[in-house]
Amino acid sequence: MARTERLNRYVMPVFLTAAAALIVLTGYAMLSGDESTPDSGKPGALASASASPSASYAPPPDWTEPAHWANLPRGARTDERGMEIAFPHTVDGAVAMMVESNSTVLEGARGNVQAQLRLFDSYLGAADRTDENREVAELAAMEADKQLHRSMGLPAGSDLPPGAYVRTNVIGFKIISQSPDEVSAWLLSRVTMKAGETQAETGSYMRSLVAVRWEGDWKSSTAAYTKALALDGTRPEIVAPGDRLFNESAWTAIREAS
Repeated sequence: MARTERLNRYVMPVFLTAAAALIVLTGYAMLSGDESTPDSGKPGALASASASPSASYAPPPDWTEPAHWANLPRGARTDERGMEIAFPHTVDGAVAMMVESNSTVLEGARGNVQAQLRLFDSYLGAADRTDENREVAELAAMEADKQLHRSMGLPAGSDLPPGAYVRTNVIGFKIISQSPDEVSAWLLSRVTMKAGETQAETGSYMRSLVAVRWEGDWKSSTAAYTKALALDGTRPEIVAPGDRLFNESAWTAIREAS
C-alpha cells in the first residue's frame, strides 16, 4: 500500500496540470478530475486533489454495448505549439476541444511544465490567460514534476526513463448544458502510468467537469465553469464503457479517429 500512496501523491498534481491550468483561477481543480476510481483493483490508484481514492473498480466480465457513440471532429489546423485548434462551432466541436485539451502524454523529456504551458497558451480563454495565472500554473507544474521524479527515484529535472509515461485518454462524455456559444460537460477519462520498461502499468478512471466558450474557437473559461458547477446535478458514475452502468449514467462513448 505504500506504493499506492506514493503514486497518489504524484498523480494528484499531474491531473491539475493536465487541465489547461485552470486550477490557478479558483483554487479548485476546474478542469481536472474531481474523483478517481482505480481499475481492476491494482495498486497505484490515481487520486485527484478534491477526493480520496474511492473503492476499487473492476470492469465487469460481460460487455454491454454503449447506447451512444460519438465520432468527434478534428481541429482544422495546429497552432505554433503543435496543438490542435480551429474546432467547428458546434456542440461536437466544443466536446472535441475538451477531449483534445484533456488528453496528455508525459514521457521522455516532456514533463508537466511543457505540457501545462502548451495547454495554457493554446486552450485557455483570453480573460483567464494572464501573466499571473501563467506563472502560478508553471509553479504548480514544476512541483508536479518534482513529485513525479521522487515517485520514480529519479534526480529532479531529469528525463523520464525509457518506457516510463503518464497518459490521459478521454473515453466518454455527458453534456451538462449547451448553447451556441457555451458548452459544459462531464468527461470520463482513463489514466495509465508506467515507471519504466520493466514496471507494471497501473491505471484508473477519472470524472472531470469541463466548460468552454466560443471565442473564435472553443476556449476553457472560468465564468463558464462556474455556471456549469451550479448546474452539474447528479454526477455520472465512474465506470468503463461496456459496463451497464455506463448507459444508466447516460455517458456517450467516443470512437477513436481513424
